[in-house]
Formats: sequence, structure tokens, C-alpha cells
Amino acid sequence: MTHAPHRAARYGERSSTREDRSAPRRSTRRWRSTRRPLVLALLVAAFGMAFATLVPGVASAVEAGEQVRGTLQTSLSGPIEGVTVEVATPDGETVDTVQTGEDGRWEVDLPGPGQYVVSVDADDLPEGVEVNGEPSRTVTVDSGRAQPVNIGLNDGSRNDGGGTIRAVQLFVDGLRFGLLIAMAAVGLSLIYGTTGLTNFAHGELVTIGAVAAWYINVQGGVPLIPAALLAMVVGGVVGALNELAIWRPLRRRGTGLIAALVVSIGLSLALRYSYQIFYGGFSNPYADYQGQRAKSYGPFTLQDRDVASIVIAVVVLVLVALMLQRTKIGKAMRAVSDNRDLAASSGIDVNRVVLFVWVLGGALAALGGVLLGLSDQVQWDMGFRLLLLMFAGVTLGGLGTAYGALLGSLIVGVFVQMSTLVIPNDMKYVGGLLLLIVILVVRPQGILGSRARIG
Repeated sequence: MTHAPHRAARYGERSSTREDRSAPRRSTRRWRSTRRPLVLALLVAAFGMAFATLVPGVASAVEAGEQVRGTLQTSLSGPIEGVTVEVATPDGETVDTVQTGEDGRWEVDLPGPGQYVVSVDADDLPEGVEVNGEPSRTVTVDSGRAQPVNIGLNDGSRNDGGGTIRAVQLFVDGLRFGLLIAMAAVGLSLIYGTTGLTNFAHGELVTIGAVAAWYINVQGGVPLIPAALLAMVVGGVVGALNELAIWRPLRRRGTGLIAALVVSIGLSLALRYSYQIFYGGFSNPYADYQGQRAKSYGPFTLQDRDVASIVIAVVVLVLVALMLQRTKIGKAMRAVSDNRDLAASSGIDVNRVVLFVWVLGGALAALGGVLLGLSDQVQWDMGFRLLLLMFAGVTLGGLGTAYGALLGSLIVGVFVQMSTLVIPNDMKYVGGLLLLIVILVVRPQGILGSRARIG
């Protein structure tokens, strides 16, 4: 009789004799149900870390070898053809000398990893075009990797008006970059809001969109616009598989957030190095919309593809905002994000809502990857390099809020580009991470977040 109240509260009214006999079996079942997700979490994490250790060597064998490559172009003149590029060792031994093609691209295969000096013959540049800084760059190439080399050129299009014109140009570039970050970060924020999961594998959804579009466009010969739509479908399907095969089973078994975090890190490593095996370590452009010349819009210039990226991002994000405010599924997503238990008791199918969030997040991340690859070329680790900026945008705007992710991403994008006024271009991502640190110290709940949401 002493166990009756506790037994009735958890399991209903049962005889004490039956309850006592079944207690060991229930304890065993509880231990097994807890043990399985923990073992799965450790296996996925171990698999991902093993990939991180073993795959670079495998990828080196699959790929053609080390390489340096780049593109010479200016805002107004576009790609510059016929410029001599020399690659040499630090002691002056020439590895190879090539000329840029019609699209301004050049590439040189290397004998192995190490340091190399890449030089541009300034005499081959058109009249009025000059190299920013020194005409040579020293780069370090890792084993099995194609190292992009950025040699900036100036045709005077950004010099008129001094630093003000350059600041305006960087601000516009930052808005474009921030919109691309927001495209991917909205899904990351919604996933956190509805499930509480900090998904470190979200960057791989960005990569898979860009890689899928590249294969469909370049290998399949499909125009980039339908290829981008198909890539969004691929991203949505991968997001759904993430939810159905991994995260929903782990939630049902009561896996803690720390174990889920470990799983997401392992999954990120496994997917990233899988991309390196099947796609390669090189950066590649799409077949369409290359070699465009920038057009002047008053104090700044933009290529047509950049204008298209801005318009597409704005339209998609506005549609997402309208969906959250006006549609039934959007209101259900907001309800689940605010109070999961109350939403379930109100008749909302929480699992269906979470599945939709994963599909939406995967599709948006894939589209963001396509647009990012259009301006920066497609690389196997492009999503990972964008991941910390996505986290910075989500944290700055407020965890779990789609509008906060949009606002925070815009601020991060502008801050990253504007930081090149005072720091080298190669270090511009550091500015975004410094902004993240400052926000975590000053206002950890973010601009639109609340202290209760942070805990």
C-alpha cells in the first residue's frame, strides 16, 4: 500500500504484487531505451571524427593533386584575358607559367603541398587596370587541396569619390552577403526554436544545395535556374531525412540536448568529408552567368547575377515571413516554438510541424548555397565556412526567432564587408566572430530575443 500513490501517478492502478514483479523488467527497458540513443550518438560522433582523420588522405588519392587557381577580373572590365601568371617555389624555381582564359580564370597543378609564390605580370593588364598592392602572393597549399588565390585588381571604378564610394560599395556588398546568410540562418533558427537543437550540421545543407546545383548544371547540362529549383528539392529531402532518420528517433527516446549536439557535430564531419570525396577539393563555377561585367548604379556597381541574388533573397524571405504570419502551418510553427507542450495539447501535430521546419530549412539553406556559389564558386566546405556567421546572425538577432535571424544576418553581413576598411580582406570573417563575442557579453539574448528564451 505504501507504493500505491506513486504507482497510480505513473502507471495507473495495479496490484502491488504484479508491480513488484514487473519492476526489474521496467528498469531494464528504461535502461535499454536510454542506452540506445547514447550509443547512437557516440557512434555517429566517432564515425564523423574518423572521417575527419582518414578522409583527407583518401581524398588526396581520388583527386588530381594539389593546385592553385584564381580569377582576374574587375568591376567594370569584367574578366581579363591573356594575363601571364607565374607560380614558383619560395627559392625562385618556376613551377609553371600560364595565361588567363576568356573567363579570367587560371589554374596551375602543383608537384606537392607546401608554400608557393603566385605572381601576375602587371604589364599584361589593360590600360587603367592595376594590381592592388604587390603583384605577388605567397600561399600555403595543404595536401590534396586546390588553394584559391585572390589577387585584387583595380580599374578606378571605386576610387572616384575616395573612401566614401568604397564604403558605399562595401555596404551594398554586405547587404547582399547578409541576405545570403539570412537565407540559410532562418532555417537554423526555426529548427532551434521548434526542437531546441543547435544543429552544427546545418552548414552541410548549404553545401549540398550548391554541389547538387553544380552537378545538375555543369554535368547534366540543365540551366542554372531549374537546377537551383532541383537543388532546393534535394535540400528539402535531405532535411526531411535528417528529421525522420536521426532526430525524431532520438527525441522519442529522450536523448538529451548534449548528446544531440554531439551527433550533429559528428554528422557535420561525416557529410563534409563525404563531399570532399565525391565532389573534390577544388572550387568550381557554374556553367551559366560567368564573366559578367558590373553595371554602375550611382555610387556603387553590381553584376547582374548579384542583383538577381538580392532580388531572389528578398522575395523568398518576404514569402517566408508571410507564411509565418498568415498560413496555418506558419502559425503552428510559431506556436510550437513558443510552447511545445501547449501547442500539442491544443491539437497541433508537433511532429508534422517539426518535419515541415526541417524541409523548409533544408530548402532555404540549399538555395542560399546556390546563390553563394554563384558569386564565390562552389567548394566542398563552403557551408562550414558560413556556419559560424550563421550562428553569429542567429545569436545577434535572437535565438529561435526567424525575424531575429534575418535582422542579425544582415548586420553580420554588413559588418563583415565593412570591416575590410580597416583589416585585410582575408581576415574579414574575424570581424563577424568578434561581433558574436561582443553580443554574447553585452546582450546574450540577442536583439529580438528574451532572457527567458536563453535560460
